[in-house]
Amino acid sequence: MSHPVQYLIIHGKTLEGQKFRPSDWAERLAGVLSQFRPSGAPQSHLSYSPYAMPRTIEGFPCVQIDHRLRQLEPLAWKFACDFAESNHLQTSETDAVVETKPPTIGR
Repeated sequence: MSHPVQYLIIHGKTLEGQKFRPSDWAERLAGVLSQFRPSGAPQSHLSYSPYAMPRTIEGFPCVQIDHRLRQLEPLAWKFACDFAESNHLQTSETDAVVETKPPTIGR
């Protein structure tokens, strides 16, 4: 019996509803977590881990973190959760992959 993958979403919006700065925080956080990958996955300093991917939801940067990271590396999971808590960021849970809208260039 398979279970759907669960994700923690860290939103780029504070509990007070303000946009979190700096604007590239999601890429930075996902970059820090990029070394944690499934067993046998290729290691590359130029790609994100499938366990922590930057996304955009409703115009706000977010990081989608796979719950499997908790078992793979509990301290990395704790780091991400502590980051959200200490910066007063909104979080949510989902079992669906969040699609990213491509960035718009120009006007």
